[in-house]
This record gives sequence, C-alpha cells and structure tokens, in this order.
Amino acid sequence: MSCPVTSLMIETGSPEQTEAVGTSLGRLLEAGDLVTLSGELGGGKTCFVRGVVASLAPAGKELVASPTFAILNEYPGQPPVLHYDCYRLRGSDDALELGIEEQLCGDTVCLIEWPERIAAVLPDDRLEVLFEYAGDTRRCITFLSHGCRGAKLLAQLAAIADSCKKPLSEEQRSAM
Repeated sequence: MSCPVTSLMIETGSPEQTEAVGTSLGRLLEAGDLVTLSGELGGGKTCFVRGVVASLAPAGKELVASPTFAILNEYPGQPPVLHYDCYRLRGSDDALELGIEEQLCGDTVCLIEWPERIAAVLPDDRLEVLFEYAGDTRRCITFLSHGCRGAKLLAQLAAIADSCKKPLSEEQRSAM
C-alpha cells in the first residue's frame, strides 16, 4: 500500500518555539523512526533537536549541540536518540562504512542532518523536516512525510500544530 507524501508548515517566532515544536514531535516518535533535517547553518536544526531529545532522553537535553565536528551524538533514553551530522561524509559509501544503514531501522530514533549526502541509503519511510529563515528569529519549518509511518507522524503533528509552538513551562520541564 502506498501512502501519499503530505506536508505541514509551522512558523516559529523564537528559538524556544522551535525547540517546543521539536518537543512535540519527540513525544510522537518511536523506536525505528527516522527524521531528516535540512536547512542552512543557523536555521534552527539544533534547537529542534534539543526539543526532540528533551522528550525522549531528558538527561541529554543540555548536552545537545550541533554535531558538525562529530558525525554522531547519542543520547540515552527510551528509545535512545542518534543524532547524525552527515556534512563531512563524502556520500553513501561513507555512511555504509560507519554502519548507519543498520541503525536506521533499529531500536533507536535517528535524526540525520545533511541527509542529501547519504540519500541512497535512506529508507523510503521517514519524516523530512526543512528549516528556512523567515526573519531575525522566525523560522518556517516544513514537514514532508514519506511512507506510511511518516504520514502517520505528520497527521499526529498536524492535529496538535496550534499548540506545539508553546514553550514548556518550568513545571512541565521538571515533570519530564
């Protein structure tokens, strides 16, 4: 059965709102999910990842940084989060040598920056997230689903889109 590619665009007005959108998506993610992240440097990807990690691996939230100098950052949680930055890879062969392909369908959530560098090894079922500047601190975040699981995640995110930009209160953060 084929699922259509669908899309959703959310505009955020601050890094905190971008992080809150990541937190909302993180609550929906399960082991085996793959999320690709594309956009210019400074586009909001790291803030977004910090939100995802806050949901799935709260102890690692403060450790989230752009992995530009490390190909992989791992955050222990239930499920664990693998955050790849493929900028320094020369292509899919490099990814295969690192064993990325085996981890894409495993018992982790995989977040991959610069996915176009390893497009040949990416599974068809994933959620693609594109970050674009919309002003000083504003970002347009576009979600594109690929495959049935990606479509399900997108539908769940669309159902909460109006509320997912609200940064968490201190009380909500400490409850995580």
